[in-house]
Amino acid sequence: MEGLLANAEARSILLPAAAHLALVAFLYTWLTAERLLAVRARKRTYADLQFAGADVERGARVAANLRNQFEAPVLFYPLVLVLWATQSVTFAAVCLAWLFVAGRVLHTGVQTLTGNVPLRGAVFTINFLALAGLWLLFLLRQLS
Repeated sequence: MEGLLANAEARSILLPAAAHLALVAFLYTWLTAERLLAVRARKRTYADLQFAGADVERGARVAANLRNQFEAPVLFYPLVLVLWATQSVTFAAVCLAWLFVAGRVLHTGVQTLTGNVPLRGAVFTINFLALAGLWLLFLLRQLS
């Protein structure tokens, strides 16, 4: 099929998914550190942290961002796996997948390090458009 990457190159669609998994692992580590710091500073107790929404300051933003990593990405991973398993990976699909992950990383930075909600919305738009483009590209190839 025209535009499809060679078998070995098709694995390149898995790299953005691995990068996103690394981001999630980083966020879990960061949230653990934020919670430990909050307990040591006596801003929270471990008992407080058993309930959602108990994080304070930056920890609350990190927790919110970590939850975000399980929203739009649930539409990303199945598509990546289908593209890889069916050897339907194109250069455009790989580019859109990387754009989605880059947008997730940028969104993480904006949400956890700033309070700039309008900028966060703009960055989310990048994620959404990249993901929508990836799905559109896939669906068009399947329907043609």
